[in-house]
Amino acid sequence: MTRSIKRSALASLMAGSMVLAACSETDSTSNDSKASDATAIEGLTGATGELVAEGASSQQNAMNYFANQYQAAVPGATLAYNATGSGSGVKNFIAGQVAFGGSDSPLKEDQIEPAKERCGGNEAWHLPMVIGPVAVAYHLDGVDDLNLSTKTVAKIFKGDITKWNDDEIAKENEGKDLPDKDIKVVYRSDESGTSDNFQKFLKASTGEWDTEGKSFPSKVGAGASGSNGVASEVANIDGGITYVESGFAKQQNLGIANLDFGSGPVKLDPDTVGVALENLEFTTEGNNMVVDTEKLFGSKDEGAYPLVLTTYELVCSKGYEDNTRDQVKDFLTVALNSQDEQLEELGYIPVKGSLHDRLQKAVDAIS
Repeated sequence: MTRSIKRSALASLMAGSMVLAACSETDSTSNDSKASDATAIEGLTGATGELVAEGASSQQNAMNYFANQYQAAVPGATLAYNATGSGSGVKNFIAGQVAFGGSDSPLKEDQIEPAKERCGGNEAWHLPMVIGPVAVAYHLDGVDDLNLSTKTVAKIFKGDITKWNDDEIAKENEGKDLPDKDIKVVYRSDESGTSDNFQKFLKASTGEWDTEGKSFPSKVGAGASGSNGVASEVANIDGGITYVESGFAKQQNLGIANLDFGSGPVKLDPDTVGVALENLEFTTEGNNMVVDTEKLFGSKDEGAYPLVLTTYELVCSKGYEDNTRDQVKDFLTVALNSQDEQLEELGYIPVKGSLHDRLQKAVDAIS
């Protein structure tokens, strides 16, 4: 594939907040029918119809890509993914309005039982299918390389540091000409798993962050909705800073800070994220895979970038109608077969090795 063709393909994949795949040119078929030529990927059932899902905007671009791959692998099958945020994704999964929900955070304690009821009395599983590093992204004219310690990041988002040439930022960027400009914080205004994880990260890595949850404190800065919303807002503000999945930061040509987690500044790239993921641990067992974010976010390993979102697809282990079950399994199988270079170019880290094998085993076990 030439570079120009690849750029064009990626641009089309990233457009829009919802995947609404085109209708098949063939005669329409019933939802419980099977496509006869779904043979490119081993194990697909070929179940057709529209699969409806909702949730985290952090995985929006990945879902767009997976949806195109899904439609190609299973003619007559489409995905409609509404990137409304983790809060809505969880809510509508529990309510049975969508086949699966996307969330950057696991179910809360008081959501586990309602999710089980939604699944006909069966366990709901967390499958960390989309791995996306979070960038501390900024727009500062004349500054294209910036180092920030995690404690400095916390102070910026608390409003304790308000100028880009503050002494603490200057000490971490010796020899760089930092402008005397106001720091303009942009945060997620909607309920967001990204906000939840970013606050968990600030607490685990600094011990100096007090709030938690999917709602970010609104005392400092201005809010914008969705991952694309905060990235677009910062792109229009000289002096702006936000926390957002790296793919959205790259789309808007924002600067991405090198973060010092305790062992020196670390650039965000697949290699440094890979170091952080090497020792990923879980708080649950079996096919329900909840990542131990406290250990991940508190990591200070040299050369590691642990500020990573593991976005879950919330699925029923059992309890779906037959065609919906087959659609969910087919789509997730296609997604696992699409952990490739194109996904990486969209700003995500392809799932590989033992985590990939464990996820495929879980998908196969949905019944």
